[in-house]
Amino acid sequence: MDPQKVTRARARARLNAAVRAFFSEHGYDEVETPCLVPAPGMEPHIACFEAPFVPEGGGAPVPLWLHSSPEYAMKRLLAAGFERIFQLARVFRNGEVSATHNPEFTMLEFYRAHADHEDIMRDLERLVEAAAGAVAGGTAVRRGGVAVDLAAPFERLAVAEAFQRRAGLDLDACGEDGERLRAAAHDRGLPVGPEGEGFDDLFFRIFLERVEPGLGAPRPVYLVDWPARMASLAKLTADGRHARRFELYVAGLELANGFCELNDAAEQRRRLEEERALRARLGRPAYPIDERFVEAVGRMPDAGGVAVGLDRLLMLLAGAERIEEVLLFPACEFL
Repeated sequence: MDPQKVTRARARARLNAAVRAFFSEHGYDEVETPCLVPAPGMEPHIACFEAPFVPEGGGAPVPLWLHSSPEYAMKRLLAAGFERIFQLARVFRNGEVSATHNPEFTMLEFYRAHADHEDIMRDLERLVEAAAGAVAGGTAVRRGGVAVDLAAPFERLAVAEAFQRRAGLDLDACGEDGERLRAAAHDRGLPVGPEGEGFDDLFFRIFLERVEPGLGAPRPVYLVDWPARMASLAKLTADGRHARRFELYVAGLELANGFCELNDAAEQRRRLEEERALRARLGRPAYPIDERFVEAVGRMPDAGGVAVGLDRLLMLLAGAERIEEVLLFPACEFL
């Protein structure tokens, strides 16, 4: 085996140990939840692996999927009384293979009751700082030839401000209207894509081409205040215009996605049904709604949570440019 793979496997072990030590110090419980679930996440652009249970003695198969995130189950634990929880979970997403995607990967998720997304951001930046010390020997790292300092605290940047700075576009003036966004993008010579493309697709087209590259250098940045429509599991700001959501970027690499968690069961059902209908319109499987999750949302305390791509964090700390460099058996070997 490539000696560098062995070195990075050992770095992963140090990273996992640092994660567990950090959460133990801060009063979190480690939990495990099932990989096989009767209702996977409903995000419109994520495809899940179907893995039906076939009774040994005969009978109709029971539809199950490999989860794309342990989020639903972990929120049920919050509703059951757990207050600080984390998990190093194996998760699965069909069709995703790239420099930063593998169909099977490791997700760190953690949640705090009686907290919000600001509390989670503070915990996360301290965790990243501690992990950097354990794996890289300090907070100075490089990504794509760019030097980055991972010392906390990290910067905060509103999504609208990022669009203004990097694309010259007044996102708030577009009011989540696809045609207004198209017209504004066209006026500034930005990529507009095919006619009839909705707000979300056009937003991400501009985001991926003009906003994301290099974002979070020379210091990591939390991208905050997302359009309200772009966080079906998050609370909204008081004016209803923005989601209380953040993403963490380091030198153009997305590391984490977190929320001030929605705990209104009726609103959660409405949003899931909306996403389910969108999946159907896009010709994608319309997964069942997880009724136990929806019921639990109504019993959840106020909380914050985040999902962290652990393989990507290891890439950053170990100086790897592609995800297969930090996996002992990457999917690109057989796909």
